[in-house]
Parts: sequence; C-alpha cells; structure tokens
Amino acid sequence: MRLSRTTVSVRHGRRTGSTTATILLHGAAGSWTTWTPLLAAADASGLALTDLIIPDLPGWGDSPFPADGPSRSIEATAAAVAEIARALGYTSWSVIGHSLGGFVALELAACETRSTAFVGLVSATTYSVIDTVRHPVARFAALPGYGALLPVMRALAWAGRHGDVLIRLLHRTNLLRLLAAPLFRRPQLLHESVVGALATELRPHAFAVASDLAGGYDADRSWSRIQCAVRAVQGDADIFVAHTDAARLHAVIPRFEHTTMPGTGHFAHVEKPFATLRHLVPGLRGQLCGIPIVSPPSITNSAPVE
Repeated sequence: MRLSRTTVSVRHGRRTGSTTATILLHGAAGSWTTWTPLLAAADASGLALTDLIIPDLPGWGDSPFPADGPSRSIEATAAAVAEIARALGYTSWSVIGHSLGGFVALELAACETRSTAFVGLVSATTYSVIDTVRHPVARFAALPGYGALLPVMRALAWAGRHGDVLIRLLHRTNLLRLLAAPLFRRPQLLHESVVGALATELRPHAFAVASDLAGGYDADRSWSRIQCAVRAVQGDADIFVAHTDAARLHAVIPRFEHTTMPGTGHFAHVEKPFATLRHLVPGLRGQLCGIPIVSPPSITNSAPVE
C-alpha cells in the first residue's frame, strides 16, 4: 500500500461492516506471520478476530526500509498505521502490539486518542529498553539479554551482507535455535517454522535503527496522553521486559492493567495463544473461561490467515 511518506505491505480482511478495525503490530525480527498462532487459536475457539489489519512495519517483512529523515521515526511509523486504517475505511481501531509493535501501539494511542479504542500489549519493549539504549553500561543489569544483543545486532548491521550470510549459516547449523532459546520458556516445543521465521525476519540494521529511535523517545510525555484502556501481558521468563516496566507504565497511563503469564517468554502469543487471548482481547475473557487453555503439542508460525 502506497502511503504519503512510505510504502507498506498490509494483510487485511474479514470485514464485517464495522468502522472499528483490529490492528496487529509485530515486533522486531518479525512480520505479519508472527500473529498466525493467535489467529488460529481464535478461530479454533469460535471467536475469530474480524476487521483485521496486519501490516509489515516499515523496514520489516515485505515493507521497504524507510528513507532517512522524518519518515524514519516512532511517530512516523504510528502515523503510517493510522493512515493504513483510514485508507481502508476505518475510523477507529483496537490495536495489539508485540515487542517493538507494542511501543508503536502506545505511540498510536498517544497521538490518536479519539480513534484508538483499546491497546493490547504482548511483551512490549518500553522503559527498560529505552534506558538500556541510553545507558548501555550503567543499565546493563536491568535488561542483560537486550543489552548483550544490541551490540551484536549493530555489528551485524555494520557487516552488511556478511552479517546476513552469518545468520543463514547459524540457521543451517541449528545454532540459531540454540541462540533463540532464551526468548521462549519452552524452546524444545518450537516448530521449525518459528526458527525459520526468525532467520528470515532478523534485520540487524532495522533492529539497530529501531533501538536508537527508542533511545531518543520521550515516553513519559507521549504516553501520558493515552486515554483508552491498555492491557499488557508479559511472560514470566521474558528477557526483554524488566519487572519495573509495568509499574512505570501504570504511573503514566491511567487505565493500565498488567498480567504476568506463567510458562512463557517473550512470545506469549506463540507459546500460549489461547491464554494470551483470554488475558488480552477485550470482551473475550468471560467467553474463554469455559474453554481449556491448552497449547498444541508443537508451536507453529505457518497457520494460514483467511
């Protein structure tokens, strides 16, 4: 989809005639496909999500990296999401974001207070990531997983094509699965498609740029403008979200709720999609209470979206 400042690849559908969209925003090293386990879980429960908009954020998936300048910012990314929704005929939206997508979802809610009805966060990378980017040595202990990853991603970005070759080599030798294991609570259950998606979607340059943009972002000033309800979940083994993040979000967002999900890491919507739905999606808590929250024997990222 060609927008005013950039071009974005967008999956959308399941229209009902409603003017309110459900927007799903992926995280870093991701694309629209990260949401297929959650969508499959909703379908299996008879609670299919409708009026879907699932973009590949600029620089990720099939969306080209934005040019340097005003179009390369957290604010510009959120504005692009709003432009997509309006171009598709929607006037309001509920937005769910994972990791970096949660950061963008909060900015969208802050700059579009009238149009944003609800924000759901899955392991949103917020204050602790901002602090780590700004003070990588002093704040390393607060988020060591991210603090260790960031210089590696910057080095891979500097290496250019050689960095991409190294990522593919790590995948072929199964070392990428080992390196990605800390992101999940039960890495032994990961379907190969999940690891394959990480190998494909890992973009060191985009990751480094997004981190730098987060480090320059005034979160308190922006997120204090949010008026809608914000409901967040994070895994009890999440290495990219500090335990202090929830309290700091609650201090600036009046209608903030938080749940820690046992048995999950940074990808609760992949490891436990049913439980994520129960805790996160407005109106589904009571409907899902009678449905067993059971994960499939293997975790896949390749379920079709129709």
